[in-house]
Amino acid sequence: KSFTQSSPLKRHQQTHTGERPHHCSQCGKSFMTLSELSKHQRIHTGERPYHCSQCGKSFKQVSHLTQHQQVHTGECLYHCSQCGKSFSTLSHLKKHHLFHTGERPYHCSQCGKSFTWSSSLKRHQRTHTGVRPHHCSQCGKSFITLQELKQHLLFHTGERPYHCSQCGKSFITLQELKRHQQVHTGVRPYHCSQCGKCFITLQELKRHQQVHTGERPYHCSQCGKSFTRSSSLTQHQRTHTGERPYSCSQCGKSFTQSSSLTQHQRTHTGERPYHCSHCGKNFSHARNVKKHQRIHTSKHPKAEPGVG
Repeated sequence: KSFTQSSPLKRHQQTHTGERPHHCSQCGKSFMTLSELSKHQRIHTGERPYHCSQCGKSFKQVSHLTQHQQVHTGECLYHCSQCGKSFSTLSHLKKHHLFHTGERPYHCSQCGKSFTWSSSLKRHQRTHTGVRPHHCSQCGKSFITLQELKQHLLFHTGERPYHCSQCGKSFITLQELKRHQQVHTGVRPYHCSQCGKCFITLQELKRHQQVHTGERPYHCSQCGKSFTRSSSLTQHQRTHTGERPYSCSQCGKSFTQSSSLTQHQRTHTGERPYHCSHCGKNFSHARNVKKHQRIHTSKHPKAEPGVG
């Protein structure tokens, strides 16, 4: 590989030597260039020097600001030739292409698991090292990624910033909203090649495929029990630790799962988000509306107990 200037050559040679001469004084992480170190240090300082002139949102890197500004302009210059989906950056298009090719070029040296993106590999490797660098100041819980911490903080504030335009239901994350919206559209683009069952998300399909393979890759270090999902393992481990990280801001009652807290909070708010399509009756839990609907579908309906 050739270069027009000596400085790019020196930086490139570090990819071969592994040299990382610039060190973070706070966490010890090392970087090839001073600019990479400066970007990293903003994680510790919280500095976001790049501001959007239209909405005021701020960013740590100028590239993130550039990508964000396309939200306002609606500009998507890069199009996938296979499915027509559009992207604001070439790097996002290249990552998207990997879903069509099935290529997973990033491999974990410890367990051999492969990933589409390098960022996914880095997150996965922390499951081996146990490193959880992002800490909640309110309850002390630690997280592998900053995004996970930000989502967790919403459980403390009760904020649900993403709203469904069709039914008004609100969600903590944009991903949850997108999954929910497919309930209205009926779109299930991911198909199981073994049984033909369809799923809303690729993650749901992958979890389903473990039913066929019998794979349970997540193991409890205390009792040896295994699980198909890391979240299931985390919930199980609380039976050993007694941890109840989700607390009700109104009465102080605590729960092992966020879903249990959400259901409990309805006893305070009176919210009944589940509706019977036959008679319009409202319920606080999905399981109760399912029980109720048997009255309409059963050939010999019984008197309904007082559920809500």
